[in-house]
Amino acid sequence: MRARSPGRGTATVSRFPGPARRARRTTRTTRPPSSFRPRFARKSSSSLVSRYLFPTEKFRGEWKKHWIHLINQILVGVGATVALGLLVGWEARHKWTGLMTVTVLIWLGAMGWVAWRVADWYMDRFVLTNKRLMVINGLVTRTVGMMPLLRVTDMKYEQSPLGRMLNYGTFVVESAGQDQALREVKPLPNPNELYLRIVEEMYEPEAVEARLSRSIEDEEAMTGDA
Repeated sequence: MRARSPGRGTATVSRFPGPARRARRTTRTTRPPSSFRPRFARKSSSSLVSRYLFPTEKFRGEWKKHWIHLINQILVGVGATVALGLLVGWEARHKWTGLMTVTVLIWLGAMGWVAWRVADWYMDRFVLTNKRLMVINGLVTRTVGMMPLLRVTDMKYEQSPLGRMLNYGTFVVESAGQDQALREVKPLPNPNELYLRIVEEMYEPEAVEARLSRSIEDEEAMTGDA
């Protein structure tokens, strides 16, 4: 069958791939703008979080606290290393072997405490699902606090000048009940984006589902074209 010649108001369709078809393929598989994609949430829950989710609950994301939470531990570790290192050098010059051993043990104890606090920080999680907010704390003694999204009556986040510079903030959540297992969470990274994610989940859950579905379809299309 003879192909129609291109003219006004007509389009030529070719059975053979050409530059135009490759261009269309590139356009079709381009990722959506970042404002429509979850930029900082995991696609699936970690093993630490998944054990606390029931089967019909839809996971939205989990976040660790900002590294500023460890500032005291970082200062202690650096200060102990510098101070005790100078002390060991001074003791070595005087050949006080016994005091050197004690100093090294003190330094190991300080580093052990810092490592413990870092591990405890790593295990902390703030979790968002389509049903509730959760906070998981503790390395040995585990504490799991939660608040249903339907009970949230007010929510805000606060940022100090340093928090605005380093992009972290404190979340304050109010609910209708008197006893609140989850009220203040600090310090969380990307507070403005996290705030919008929670508000969208509370007031526009259909939009969240549609956006996530588009993201999955786009990723599948990119995988298929790769």
